[in-house]
Amino acid sequence: MKSSKKWLLGALLFGVSMQAANAGEVNAAVAANFTEPMEQIVKLFQAESGHTVRVSLGSTGKFYSQIQNGAPFDVLVAADEKVPQRLEKEGLALDGSRFVYAVGKLVLWSAQPGLVDAKGAILRKGNYNKLAIGDPKLASYGTAAKEALEDLGLWSVIQGKLVTGENITQTYQFAATGNAELAFIALSQVTKDGKVTAGSWWIVPAHLYNPIKQSAVQLSAAKDKAATQAFLTFLKSEKAKEVIRSFGYELPK
Repeated sequence: MKSSKKWLLGALLFGVSMQAANAGEVNAAVAANFTEPMEQIVKLFQAESGHTVRVSLGSTGKFYSQIQNGAPFDVLVAADEKVPQRLEKEGLALDGSRFVYAVGKLVLWSAQPGLVDAKGAILRKGNYNKLAIGDPKLASYGTAAKEALEDLGLWSVIQGKLVTGENITQTYQFAATGNAELAFIALSQVTKDGKVTAGSWWIVPAHLYNPIKQSAVQLSAAKDKAATQAFLTFLKSEKAKEVIRSFGYELPK
């Protein structure tokens, strides 16, 4: 009996030591709107694989410039599909590794309960001082916000009230702190377990902006290719999809 216990313990320790020996590290550049889902996904992945993931958060546009200049990232988890496509064409990303992991939703949000109505009519009424959006040149949700406002015929009207965030996190903070009454942000930033957690909001109809197909890609400069590929495979898994769905994203069809 004792010998069998020793054998079992030895096998477990051997398994742990082998996992540690094979553990790698992934440096991931991650779009700011995906901050909280990524935090949960990384925990699940690290526990299952033994690999470590180091996450840098920011705007996809800025990451593109950094990758062009040799930033040591292994994977880009972008807020759009254009930048990963561009990186593939430029030879900076591995052909065939790109895929859509989530489809984002744009929301007009205020920290003030009752301020934003169910149809977003406050935009036309104009009874607010500041409206925050992400920089359309750097942030895909900023581009989507501009497209929606243009479709509504309000882009030129709101210029005097516009506040621009460097990325979607800063845009959210403008509204969360009251520096702007309204903000166009990612639905995921105010959603948990499938529900908006605070304030008032209008989920912008999808026909008002181009689909936000958030894509991930392995970069050509990836050092630990095995760990990087394992991470991207996990991002496609049912465990990851469950997390993604819980933050209000749609899954790719």
